Amino acid sequence: MSPVATNLLIILFWAASGSVIYTYLLYPALLFALSKLLGRTPTPPHPTTLPKASLLIVAHNEAAILDARIQNALATNYPADLLEIIVASDGSDDETASICARYAPRIRPLLFPHRRGKPATLEDAASRTTADILILSDANTFLDPDAARLLTRWFEDPTIAAVCGRLNLIDPATGRNADGLYWRYETFLKLHESRLGALLGANGAIYAIRRELLAPIPRGTIVDDFVIPLAAKLRTGSRLIYDPAAIAHEDSAPDLRAEFRRRVRISVGGWHSLLTLWPLLSPAHGFTALALWSHKVLRWTCPLALIAAVASSLALSSRPLYAALTIAQLLFHTLCITAALSPPAPTAARVLRLAGMFFSMNLALLVGFASWLRGNHTGAWQRTARS
Repeated sequence: MSPVATNLLIILFWAASGSVIYTYLLYPALLFALSKLLGRTPTPPHPTTLPKASLLIVAHNEAAILDARIQNALATNYPADLLEIIVASDGSDDETASICARYAPRIRPLLFPHRRGKPATLEDAASRTTADILILSDANTFLDPDAARLLTRWFEDPTIAAVCGRLNLIDPATGRNADGLYWRYETFLKLHESRLGALLGANGAIYAIRRELLAPIPRGTIVDDFVIPLAAKLRTGSRLIYDPAAIAHEDSAPDLRAEFRRRVRISVGGWHSLLTLWPLLSPAHGFTALALWSHKVLRWTCPLALIAAVASSLALSSRPLYAALTIAQLLFHTLCITAALSPPAPTAARVLRLAGMFFSMNLALLVGFASWLRGNHTGAWQRTARS
């Protein structure tokens, strides 16, 4: 092997390995330090009046849970004359219409006959309300009674475009909080990115946005809760806020297959979103650009980096250091694959659970990237079975 090829492989190995280490370990540490030094926790306003709001729930064939979801919406602690509850059916062919009819006129059903996907249905439904604020939620999400008040209070500040609440995951078998270490890790990133004014989108289960800022959603959008708030920020320079006091609850995925499918879809949607959001990658956008590169783009490329690291170290394995690094990587990946294929580990075996999750997440990212390259994506989502 020529010296030039050897040097290129060495650079490739350390760049690929460094990318993975930075994304998962160094970036959270950097984010925490920057947040403590330069960030600030936003102080919520205390408005004397509440804005007119629409709680907008998009559903496709969610009859099994829709009755309970509507009752949860009706229990919202918000003046009835200021809160409109809309259920927008995206081509449902189950009992959605009859369930909605039982609650009229306390809720407003919008029964669209053809399935077009959540973004198109959301955009159409938003155009049919005159409310100042849209509170967006999913059919399988249950809001705390005060969540709507906590979200809408922020809009007293005209510089705020959208507010994201906190989602708690619930184990459907036990009813207990199922927030694992990974979910707490993601919440940690969201909290400190918000302190730096670099919140990356929202969570479709619980967020609110000014209706005037919900511009036409780009065709083919999949992760609408990521694109809509960041597109508003890109257009107007307005702020996105994370309010952990506004809480929603949602069952975790019922099985690994459903969770894998969800992650693949998010991966496809993430790459597609860059067609709209790529200007935010410019350093001119400060901490937002740092977060978008570090938290999203580099993570989405992590499976490619892992493959590149193994391939380059294998090519360099005539050198003792890279032979050892190749063996270490292969052992690590074997552990991850074994953990992913094994039955759920007990609480004490968190390392195994994390290793399995790391493998399945990166496999989903890789499958999603390949699917995006092939153009296999649509705004219509595959419904997850509900408990």
